[in-house]
Order: sequence, then structure tokens, then C-alpha cells
Amino acid sequence: MSFTETVSRIDRLSEEQRECIEICNEAAEVCEWCADECLGDEAMERCARLCRDVADLASLHARFMARDSGFSASLADACAEACEACAAECEQHDADHCRVCAEVLTECAESCRAMTA
Repeated sequence: MSFTETVSRIDRLSEEQRECIEICNEAAEVCEWCADECLGDEAMERCARLCRDVADLASLHARFMARDSGFSASLADACAEACEACAAECEQHDADHCRVCAEVLTECAESCRAMTA
């Protein structure tokens, strides 16, 4: 059973929380892919670094939300901020992986912001 399947079975989480966990996990995966695609291209170094930061933050935020940690709100803010910065960087590049990454990160940032509203 995948992490997402397990989370969908946790009754104490709201639908909004489960969706945020799912998009955070998707953001982490897409960012790892984007960072890997950027490797070796000096012009993409900042993009790769930001993607790695987001991958780590989004993954951590998803885990903290799943266990209903008291630090989830702080991580939601940090994750949203990192997603916004990385999406802005990705939007500056023409690569398909950057376009996809920016779209997912925009959705992730919105979901994380909703967790603190």
C-alpha cells in the first residue's frame, strides 16, 4: 500500500488535509525530476537547487501533516514560500520539465496556504 493510499484511509484527516498531502508528495516527486533534468546545465543551477529544497520541504510537510504534528502550520508556510520561489524560477525556463514543475508547485503553494488560513 502506498503512502497516499494509507493517508486516504486516515479518518482524522480532512479531505483538504489529504489533498494537501497528495499534492506535497507530487511536488516532491516532480521537483526531484526537474532537478535531475537541470543537472549539468549551468544556467539551470538555481532551478535545480530550489527544486531540491522544495522536494525536501514538501516531503517533510506531508509527513508532519499525516501525523498531525503541531509544527505543520509552520512547515506549510515554509513549503508554500519555497514552492512560490521555485515556480517563479521554473517559469523563466522553456523546458517542459520546468513548465510542469511550475504548474504543480503553484497548486502545492495554494494548498499549503489553505492549511494556514
